[in-house]
Amino acid sequence: MSFLDPEKQIEIIKRNVVDFVSEKELLEKLKEKRPLRIKLGVDPSRPDLHLGHAVVLRKLKEFQDLGHHIILIIGDFTARIGDPSGRNSTRPILSEAEVKQNAHTYAEQAFKILDKEKTEIRFNDEWLGNMKFADVINLSAKYTVARMLERDDFSKRLKEGIPISVSEFLYPLAQAYDSVAIEADVELGGTDQLFNLLVGRKIQEEYGQKPQIVITMPIIEGTDGNLKMSKSYGNYIAFNDEPNEMYGKIMSIPDTLIIKYMRLLTDIPENEITDYEKMIKDGKINPRDVKMKLAREIVSFFYNEEEALKAEENFVKVFRKKELPENIPEVELSPGEYNIVDLIDRINIFSSRSEIKRTIVQGGVYFDNNRINNFKDNVIIDNEHILRIGKRRFFKIKVKS
Repeated sequence: MSFLDPEKQIEIIKRNVVDFVSEKELLEKLKEKRPLRIKLGVDPSRPDLHLGHAVVLRKLKEFQDLGHHIILIIGDFTARIGDPSGRNSTRPILSEAEVKQNAHTYAEQAFKILDKEKTEIRFNDEWLGNMKFADVINLSAKYTVARMLERDDFSKRLKEGIPISVSEFLYPLAQAYDSVAIEADVELGGTDQLFNLLVGRKIQEEYGQKPQIVITMPIIEGTDGNLKMSKSYGNYIAFNDEPNEMYGKIMSIPDTLIIKYMRLLTDIPENEITDYEKMIKDGKINPRDVKMKLAREIVSFFYNEEEALKAEENFVKVFRKKELPENIPEVELSPGEYNIVDLIDRINIFSSRSEIKRTIVQGGVYFDNNRINNFKDNVIIDNEHILRIGKRRFFKIKVKS
């Protein structure tokens, strides 16, 4: 198999990268003119992949397009420990059933970016689940507590007297052993994974392997523009969001994130992105129009151009022309008086009644264009009504005939 010149590959790989340990080492590996073994590990702690995951998966796809061998490790074992990265408390331990259910969806969603036929999927329970206690002791003996406490989140918790479980010390070692098990040449991750990835280099050396190259990608903020994108924070845009929902969420991001999202989540050429950046700064273009371009690109990537244009038309109709979207879901109810929480609960879009109440208190519920501020309020169903939840969810409430 012929490969692009190593220097040209490096030029592509370096794009948008934060940490690169090290470029020189990768160049030497590329000169071997063989498919490198490129690793990305993801823990199925939740069922949905979101655009934060897409940043690293897109870099993985670049390696794949350059002819390298991609290994996506689903951490069905490590998810039961819980990655302590960036945490100020111990993560709750997931059940084996929860992990397996999430793991199945992760692999399928990842193929929205990666080439399924050219991707090796591995589950780390395959090797970690078969380790004996003596093996764990042997592994843990290869790294010191002092080195572990160099990690920012561990040292901070120690100073503040916040408990750190021994299992959290084992997590970076387990992730590192994944690299040993598959003999990784390169491991990718977000910047919050740098410590874990560097542990992988050390542990590989301890097992007589050449240390992997470490590459980290930026963490993107979620729709709130402040916290990193996470389902825990409710600020995420999921791979599986419907086109209208995905488009609307992208349009809700702060203007300050437009260029960052463009660079990390689209294939728009850099010179074009730079032009947009300058035009926004100089006030020569409305940031909203650039954001619409961004939303079209991302929805087209996960669906197709036709769905993206439909989503854009729907967005313009609802938010700029103040019209109702097409194909609003209909709910038929008997005429009468209903408590607003009971009414929304019947639609079955929230996981709990407390979540419904929280949405009402936050001002996210409208009945016939009237905001509902109190979850104890009642509404009268006597005709056709429009219920709006948040900015993008509409329901037509009709009287049952």
